[in-house]
Amino acid sequence: MDTQLSYQSIIKNVLQDHANYRADLPDGYTCQVVFDDERGQYLILDLGWDGDRYLHATPIHISLIENKVWIQYDDTEEGVATDLMAAGIFREDIVLGFRHPKIRQHTGFAVA
Repeated sequence: MDTQLSYQSIIKNVLQDHANYRADLPDGYTCQVVFDDERGQYLILDLGWDGDRYLHATPIHISLIENKVWIQYDDTEEGVATDLMAAGIFREDIVLGFRHPKIRQHTGFAVA
């Protein structure tokens, strides 16, 4: 199977699992997954109202760029990279895009 298609499938499954877990957000909030295969963008969105307070957050944003999985943002405790690796994505194919390029070489993940 094509690596790109395999990685798309893994990313979608991992994000759906995170969204299902986040379904227990306080009343008034919803969790949505956004998949754009054409542009290689994958997000989780938290949306909703809590009284007068509006929530619009993107706790996870992943991009698929040239067969590398770029974690652009990760606001999870354990880190979504752990879940991606457990699902079959190789460590050397994951880029921690939210880390400064100068320190990526020290993360144990891909540089770019």
